[in-house]
Amino acid sequence: MELPRVLLVEMIHPDAVAVLRDRAEIIVAPDPFPQTLLNLVGDVDAIVIRARGQIDGTLLAQASRLCVVARHGVGLDNIDVEACSRRGIWVVHTPLASVSAVAEHAVTLMLAGAKEIVRGDQAVRTGEFVAAGQSIVALELRGKTLGIVGFGRIGQKVAEICRAAFAMPVLFADVVPHHEAARRLGASYVSLDELLTRSDVVSLHLPLTPETRHLIDEAALRRLRQGAILVNTSRGAVVDEHALVEALRARRLSAALDVFEEEPLPVSHPLAGLTNVVLTPHNASHTDAALRAMGMVVEDVIRILGGEPPKYPANAPGAGGASTEARDRR
Repeated sequence: MELPRVLLVEMIHPDAVAVLRDRAEIIVAPDPFPQTLLNLVGDVDAIVIRARGQIDGTLLAQASRLCVVARHGVGLDNIDVEACSRRGIWVVHTPLASVSAVAEHAVTLMLAGAKEIVRGDQAVRTGEFVAAGQSIVALELRGKTLGIVGFGRIGQKVAEICRAAFAMPVLFADVVPHHEAARRLGASYVSLDELLTRSDVVSLHLPLTPETRHLIDEAALRRLRQGAILVNTSRGAVVDEHALVEALRARRLSAALDVFEEEPLPVSHPLAGLTNVVLTPHNASHTDAALRAMGMVVEDVIRILGGEPPKYPANAPGAGGASTEARDRR
């Protein structure tokens, strides 16, 4: 019996590859660029995609056998989920896999920004030990107000850590009031405007949608308190980077960013030349445990290819699995 063919847009954790290798023929794309993927999808039954690459209508039209698109991670902004649903193609993801990793990274960025770790590290390396040691005056997080925009699993985990470690009062803004989580964590549900004006630290945990693109724009940045810290571990385009650069240049706030509107961030980008921003390379979820857990999205791929429903669907193209039409294309 012919094994199903699974395309990995990028390599995944070796434990996940080992699970998949027993059940499928694996193809690894040499790069995630559109033309490369178009040339590879004609006879694949499943695609596993990470943050790079795009699953859109043009690609789906070439993928005549495709039954499932698996997102190694949580965000679905690089997958046209509606187009997949129309074609009877399952979309699955790993909503629980990276919660602790990303939350810990967000808190690390808060601390790095508050303590000016990057500036201090650079000073020691360049022989400015004494001058920097005297001029750097850090911020204590204890008792400061934390504002969380997007109070899903990761946002709630950040709130839990910051309340336990630093006794930070927590405000959150979301389209959902999350009453039970608010009670459990002692958090207050407020409007975005109120959150911005009252918070000392603002941490973003939003999906990228048409409604959230540039949600944090020039007007929003002006509502932040003088000296506030903005942390973004969600998606770069949630923040208007041009407006953020101007606010940082004016020293109205500081920032700590793991995600950017353009990735990789060009070395000539204005953010790279500023001293009041901490930058990391979209690696908040890159712990061994989280990478392994995200890689195990292949278990849902195997379920679907075997005619079973997935554990973590992001859409519902059929009542009991991929549509008969999609399964028959294999």
